[in-house]
Amino acid sequence: MSASEFPPRTIATTPAPRPDDEAPDLRDDVVALARALPGELRRLSVRDGDRAIEVEWAAPAPAAAPAAAPSPVSAAPGDRDVRPAAGPDPAAAAPEVAGSVRSPLVGTFYTAPSPGADPFVRVGDEVEAGQTVGIVEAMKLMNPIVVDEAGVIAEILVGDAESVEYDQVLMRLRPPGRSR
Repeated sequence: MSASEFPPRTIATTPAPRPDDEAPDLRDDVVALARALPGELRRLSVRDGDRAIEVEWAAPAPAAAPAAAPSPVSAAPGDRDVRPAAGPDPAAAAPEVAGSVRSPLVGTFYTAPSPGADPFVRVGDEVEAGQTVGIVEAMKLMNPIVVDEAGVIAEILVGDAESVEYDQVLMRLRPPGRSR
């Protein structure tokens, strides 16, 4: 999962500024907030009008798999180093993902060209680069969502008529020609 898939976790809004408030107070508030928040910050936005503060955290670093300790094996010259068989490889069990389809803008996602029509794609459908797989409506404009690469729809993460954010993953693809 990339950092861009994490929406801002919090939006803290302070009361409207009073005439006796000064800019250093806002700066002090921001510094205090940044120090008090857990985790590593990715973005911190401050707006003076309405005194809004937006905070976005960085994606957590992937946990490193613990290294397997070598088993004590006495190795005489000519003997092979034999280790106990490890359990199944979690990476091999995970479904292979070729890519993802992301929303290019904020809006409402539609799975079909019109109400009551068949959806553009379903899970298991094979798609070609440039094929329309959905629509995002923004400000009464219908923006087609097209795939960048060929693949098979492995997962549709957003339902019909749901709100989506910029760069939100809408669908996941797996390589074409692979069994389910």
